[in-house]
Amino acid sequence: MTRNRRRIRDAKGMAALAGVVSAAVVLAVAELVGAFFTARATPLFALGATFIDFTPPWLKDFAIATFGTNDKAALLVGMGLTIAVLACVLGVVAYRKWALGVLGVLFMGAVIVACVLTRAGVQPADAIPSIAGTFAGLAVLRLLLLPVWRLKAWPEIPADMATDADTPDGGRVTSRRRFFAAAGVTAAAAGIAATGGRLLSAARNNIAQARDALRLPVPSRPAAPVPANVQSPVKGVLPWLTPNKDFYRIDTALSVPEINVEDWELRVHGMVEEEITLTFQDLLDAELIESHVTLTCVSNPVGGKLVGNAKWLGMPLRDVLAKARPKEGADMVLSRSIDGFSASTPLEVLQEAGRDAMLAIGMNGEPLPLEHGYPVRMVVPGLYGFVSATKWVVDLEVTRFADSKAYWTERGWSERGPIKTMARVDVPASFAKLPAGKVAVGGTAWAQTRGITKVEVQIDDGDWVEATLSDEASTITWRQWSYEWDATPGNHYVRARATDGTGEVQTDKRADPVPDGASGWPSVMVTVE
Repeated sequence: MTRNRRRIRDAKGMAALAGVVSAAVVLAVAELVGAFFTARATPLFALGATFIDFTPPWLKDFAIATFGTNDKAALLVGMGLTIAVLACVLGVVAYRKWALGVLGVLFMGAVIVACVLTRAGVQPADAIPSIAGTFAGLAVLRLLLLPVWRLKAWPEIPADMATDADTPDGGRVTSRRRFFAAAGVTAAAAGIAATGGRLLSAARNNIAQARDALRLPVPSRPAAPVPANVQSPVKGVLPWLTPNKDFYRIDTALSVPEINVEDWELRVHGMVEEEITLTFQDLLDAELIESHVTLTCVSNPVGGKLVGNAKWLGMPLRDVLAKARPKEGADMVLSRSIDGFSASTPLEVLQEAGRDAMLAIGMNGEPLPLEHGYPVRMVVPGLYGFVSATKWVVDLEVTRFADSKAYWTERGWSERGPIKTMARVDVPASFAKLPAGKVAVGGTAWAQTRGITKVEVQIDDGDWVEATLSDEASTITWRQWSYEWDATPGNHYVRARATDGTGEVQTDKRADPVPDGASGWPSVMVTVE
């Protein structure tokens, strides 16, 4: 009896492993076949993108606050663990009742196909990789379970699978060895197939090479010269100009869309006198502007780093809209990404002459990085990204706030999203241990389109003392500051607050990012020894 129970336990463990290996085959075959289809046709992308779409705002906020720009990596890890658990369950179910296992695998395959077909820009044929992966995984599961069935004492082995080796102990040992050998070889083959799929996809898709070869035109209006002293003198304060590799990335795209500039088009329609379509060549031939603009994510917590400053090159959106001639009564432009994301931007903001809202094609002197919207994205100073900074943009619909809702407004966020006045303490870092005496304090402040006129620092509950501002490049970029603190031993809190160009002082009222951005005074605790 004990031996029989041990066999049953071992068989279930092997069946669970068979389920995991089969799931790996599903994903690997889909990845390999998917190299000949759109990237959005692979199961991992489709499942992840669907999960993102249906995730409640509070969970997304938690993910961003916890993992920051690593939120997508955390999602993939979580998906991997979930798939592994479900695969274990399906493996055991198939071991005990093959018909139920088949139904379970087919059901999961149908879910994957449904997720694929609901992605923006996906054709019915893009379901083929998921279908091929599902049937390959089902075949592998059956083959791996054959030696497991021969090990178990119950239920009865199907008549068409029984052999003379089912009763001797030696036969069971042989079956076990065969199982682990087959599982190992299959797992290795799945890894090779997945890697081959990625390499094949990269070889077929030369978007990165095309981007590297792209030469940006000289702007009709270059960026204004940057003053010499925009950088805070405090060591450790982040650079005034954010390198592309360090610029924050928060979006809903689990897989970065890869768009050929020859195929890219922007449709401008809706409440317009004339519907127009722009090609990438139209943008290259237009009168482009260049401008330093600071962008901020609405999910940025108080004192957070989901903000960056870059030099952007693009076509003014007011010129684009002038070609289409919006009709009276329109008050919003609904921009859409190729991956289905949408943002609602006030029409008057995009038409404002001094705003420098643009269809950007360049970032810090080079074509947009793929993950930041290549080939074209929107850049709109003064508004949080969720209502303005659509990446991989392909559609502009002139409409009204009363008639249309965007991706985030449908999930309870505000419609317009003006950026709040905010200061941040970069140096010293929270929980830093400092020597007594003169301590350099520094950071950054922003209030895009209004500018920063003052930053004040408070130590513990003392008086607010004005910090030294670095030079201002423009009102649409952030401004850095510094302060020299005569630190005394003990634990201390260092706070900062900013005043914008309208005279408004940063509020101390704490607010979460939902629905229109966080607020409050940033504070870091340090120990002076």
